[in-house]
Amino acid sequence: MIVRRAFLAGAGAAEAQQAGKLWRIGYLSPRSRVDPRSSSDRAFLQGMGELGYVEGRDFVMEYRWAEGHLDRLPELAADLVRARVDVILTGGTPGTIAAKQATQTIPIVFWTAGGVVQKGIVASLARPGGNVTGLQLHVSGPKLIQLLKDAVPTVTRVAYLYHPGSSALGERETYLKELRSKAQAVSVEVQPVAVSDPSGIPHAFAELGRGTNGLMVEGSGVLNMTADQVCKLAAQRRLPAIGYGRWFTSAGCLMSYGENLDDMSRRAAIYVDKILKGAKPTDLPVELPTKFELVINLRTAKTIGLTIAQSVLGRADEVIQ
Repeated sequence: MIVRRAFLAGAGAAEAQQAGKLWRIGYLSPRSRVDPRSSSDRAFLQGMGELGYVEGRDFVMEYRWAEGHLDRLPELAADLVRARVDVILTGGTPGTIAAKQATQTIPIVFWTAGGVVQKGIVASLARPGGNVTGLQLHVSGPKLIQLLKDAVPTVTRVAYLYHPGSSALGERETYLKELRSKAQAVSVEVQPVAVSDPSGIPHAFAELGRGTNGLMVEGSGVLNMTADQVCKLAAQRRLPAIGYGRWFTSAGCLMSYGENLDDMSRRAAIYVDKILKGAKPTDLPVELPTKFELVINLRTAKTIGLTIAQSVLGRADEVIQ
């Protein structure tokens, strides 16, 4: 009888969910639909499935892609507001800011964003305030410099590729000051090189100063979309390169480090579930990542004539042979 009652209760819950509202989830991304991080999109849907939601029955997705053009994000966010979605899921800081500027009422969940308190996205991590919450990025640039130096001790001058639109000017200057200071502590000089759009990659490499013997690549939408080109040019110059996110090693760079974005995207589904059940973003604390990935591409190491110490390989979460 107990088993039968439990079965009936579960069946009743499933019928209630099936007969309930068809939720509309907006998805705002600076990326292209075809992107190395598309697995994270699937991870969110997987997370929703683990919570009992079936796409098409319980919810539908409203995707808006900026295709690497950050200036499109405000209009795409406004379009999701006009579509009257129930919640907006954002990937990246620019998209989160655009969504926040577009609406103060529709709940917003960011599955990745950086410096959310400093940028005014939330009031605090513990009490976000307003209609925005989610998961904050936590890896710093100096960490990548240190990992590259550990793997290739001869590195002394690192070019840092970044997208100038991914953060405000004052914030970028503060970040660069910290990056240079921490790099100097391990005898590394940093040369910032801006990349405004995908077509600017060859010009950025042409700007690399004499003596550059290392490369660090920011994890912004534009650079993620051009990872194949960046890593190919780095290999041609025999530059050991480390990127923010595992797609850079998949594209042929020497190393990558960053949060496990699939895990963060899957965890974002928990936020969405709570909000659809009535929770307010202001009452849902911002969380930090719990899983990180160091990936080393030994094929690339061989191509550019490097031998990676076993002590460094032993720290890797994955080694591409």
